[in-house]
Amino acid sequence: MFTGLKMAACAAARATARTAALATLLVLAMQAAPALAAGDTAHSVPLLAQAGPAVAAPNVSSPAPSGVAAPVAPTLSAITPTRMALLLPNRGGMFGAAADAVRTGFLTAYSRQKENIQLSIIETGDSAADMQRAYDDASAKFDILVGPLSRSAVTSIIQSGRVSKPTVALAQPDLPPDSEQRLPPLMLTIGLSIDDEARQVANWVEKEKTPGKIFAVSTSVAWQKRAVRAFQVTARQLGMQAEVLELSTPGNVLSAPGLAQLARRIEQEKPALIFAALDAAQTLQLRSAIGTELPIYGTSQINPYTLNRDNPNDKMPELDGVRLIDIPWQLQPDQSAVARYPRPAMADGERPNADLARLYALGIDAYRIAYEISLQRSGFDLDGVTGRLNVNLVGGGTTYFQRQETQAVYRDGWPVPTADQY
Repeated sequence: MFTGLKMAACAAARATARTAALATLLVLAMQAAPALAAGDTAHSVPLLAQAGPAVAAPNVSSPAPSGVAAPVAPTLSAITPTRMALLLPNRGGMFGAAADAVRTGFLTAYSRQKENIQLSIIETGDSAADMQRAYDDASAKFDILVGPLSRSAVTSIIQSGRVSKPTVALAQPDLPPDSEQRLPPLMLTIGLSIDDEARQVANWVEKEKTPGKIFAVSTSVAWQKRAVRAFQVTARQLGMQAEVLELSTPGNVLSAPGLAQLARRIEQEKPALIFAALDAAQTLQLRSAIGTELPIYGTSQINPYTLNRDNPNDKMPELDGVRLIDIPWQLQPDQSAVARYPRPAMADGERPNADLARLYALGIDAYRIAYEISLQRSGFDLDGVTGRLNVNLVGGGTTYFQRQETQAVYRDGWPVPTADQY
């Protein structure tokens, strides 16, 4: 098991000091935070301390009586460190590779901004019940929790009603679209979401103002069906007409008769464009069947590449002109937030995996968000490696998280950012 940093001292010995320290942090956060976050791009407002009585900070601007030393505000080293826990499935389970990618990204960000943070990494079994037990136990010992990683575990924690500490969940809950279940006031769900990407694509299409019907194409795979549903709902809300079409996949390829039928419908009905909730190989099949004239929009799954491009021949010029949404980590190596972090190391001969690269980036942004929360900030923006992030986490109030990813288009076989970003 990968163990985190040990707590510096016995919890019992710190208990009484912690209440006063957290209250004092409200006064100090606005002064100390800029120094702690030097070089970061966060803009924030302070979060009210949630524990302990209000404690007045010493008035360092008033002159001290003669012969009496003026009181001095506590330094950061005098503040009790924030205890942060990262909860992940163990490396030997079905989520092992995903957990390892998130862990590596998280530790990469931590190594560059660790002031006043005590970090522990807790590994559990894959089941939602295992993670629920670990979460409940960690809630009694830590100030900020990051995780779980799986949709089922996040759903379990939401439905348990036992979120009492700031929690940065790494996946979206698996709740029905019409569910009235709300996020707990202290929980953010920041997982990379194909549903959110589909909604962003719908907004992009609406900005382009292309008139006519839209065909939203998928197979029976669960993530693709979620994507076309999210796209269709958003498109209709924006006044556009989107029809969902599902293609069969015998032998793990798109059905040739199904593609031929789609091509005939396109010829007859003249849709404005296609939203393709497909992967790159399937989109290539689709493009070959219907030609290059009809615009195609899609999600990050149309980009199988990482920025570790060792093979210059590893391109798909057949997709030139296809538009998609993806995270800055996959598209913008020169962006300041991306350039400050190293790419994960790979073994000789190992082929870069785009999905694991995205999870590494998620780990980076998860730590950065948790770090801002540790500074007692409730509302802030981050120029993240997974997108432009807007965060609002107020106990008892509105919890809000939004990620705006990067728009891109295939050119010369590679997806590159578009000039206009909505």
